Amino acid sequence: MIYQGVLKKMPTENLETVQYYLELGSDFLNMNQLLEKNLELNFVHYQCLSCGLDKEIYRQGFCKSCFFDIPSAGDWIMRPELSTAHLGIADRDLDYEKSVQLQPHIVYLANSSNVKVGVTRKSQIPTRWIDQGAHEALEIVEVPNRYLAGVTEVALKEFVADKTNWRTMLKNEIEDVDLLAWRQKLKAHIPQEALPYFIDNQKETELHFPVNKYPKKPKSLNLVKSQSFQGKLVGIKGQYLIFEDETVFNIRANEGLFVSLSIVSG
Repeated sequence: MIYQGVLKKMPTENLETVQYYLELGSDFLNMNQLLEKNLELNFVHYQCLSCGLDKEIYRQGFCKSCFFDIPSAGDWIMRPELSTAHLGIADRDLDYEKSVQLQPHIVYLANSSNVKVGVTRKSQIPTRWIDQGAHEALEIVEVPNRYLAGVTEVALKEFVADKTNWRTMLKNEIEDVDLLAWRQKLKAHIPQEALPYFIDNQKETELHFPVNKYPKKPKSLNLVKSQSFQGKLVGIKGQYLIFEDETVFNIRANEGLFVSLSIVSG
């Protein structure tokens, strides 16, 4: 069976073990069921997630012209402290920006490769943590808009990391840490405008990923360059497919690629 379609971030479900799904065209695949199967991936062409044209992907699944034009790729996406919808000031499309920015946001701690601080919409918990490959996470602050979450993150990243080392995350070289203690330690550095929204009654969330074998030296697959890849799927963590030969493929980083996927054997 051959499946074809444009890559998009895998939807997930937080059960006893995280469940991953891949949408390709009209097909909806449970990727957990493909563990220990030999898969073949082929690059077919580009397909921008916005305009749908066969144009080289620039960032976030969009071609260059769309990336610098559409409201869902504004700078405030990656830098929430730049959000201005709460002031009634538009970046690219005020109605869209209000719909995203003016809703509850969470500032959190996650342990994926190390303890890091991050921001996400409340509706994206625990999806955001799963996408980052965090095996434990904890809310710090719940604020009413993206701007407050952003300025809180900026303040806290002076004292804790804000990036994940993807290689360390995939190798599973992670130490359990006391996120509750970290939350209390960071409380003193939360900006005054966000301090009333501090959360002190939430417990850590633990996540368990479907990985049979972690890579010791993960090597990233560039499917556009190689055009084709075949290997046995042995794990999924974050948005990465992990193969037996230690090749890893980041679905999220390859959004906008139209691919074919086939199960070779097993």
